[in-house]
Amino acid sequence: MSAPSKPLLAAYLQQLALHPLRTKAITTGTLCFLQEVLGSNIAHMPVKKPAPNAPFLLQLLARSHIDMRAVKMAIYGFLVSAPLSHYLVGLLQKAFAGKTGTGAKIAQIVASNLLVAPIQTAAYLASLAVISGARSVDEVVNTVKAGFFSVIRITWITSPIALTIAQRFIPVELWVPFFNAVQFTLGTYFNARVKQLRLNALAKKVEKEKEENRD
Repeated sequence: MSAPSKPLLAAYLQQLALHPLRTKAITTGTLCFLQEVLGSNIAHMPVKKPAPNAPFLLQLLARSHIDMRAVKMAIYGFLVSAPLSHYLVGLLQKAFAGKTGTGAKIAQIVASNLLVAPIQTAAYLASLAVISGARSVDEVVNTVKAGFFSVIRITWITSPIALTIAQRFIPVELWVPFFNAVQFTLGTYFNARVKQLRLNALAKKVEKEKEENRD
């Protein structure tokens, strides 16, 4: 790209080529942070108000749902999600490098869903358990067991579609930003959806308690 039409993309791809793991870690950490913040805002989560005499900046951050959970999600993206994806997807790409036949493409999709996706899903759920307050191995394991098949089922639906599009239309050097965009969109949607379900469940619980008290 001597005269790139999109200089920011060209600069990003250059950093990705020179420092792949660092660039992916910064990108994933940032996107995980934004997913949490956007998900909370879209779902209209109640704001945890700081003390009345807190600095204006802290009050502004609180109203925007920029809190420690968002910071922890950024740390997860930087230290867990990005390195894990970097090495797993890297191994997958090496295994199928130079293979462009239909059988190889199908095999790559199957390998991604049966080998890569389960590991990423387990790591994601375990990390969420810790971020949400799990303090024992049993709590983490139970969280993974409870959510594994729900998450992996969605992954098995969306991942083949995204990978097929990438194989047919996206140059290999653009796969990382393409999959980042897909994961960010889906992650933000599911983040907001889960929060909305929690709010609805809490509202129903409160309403039920009010009815019981009236009786």
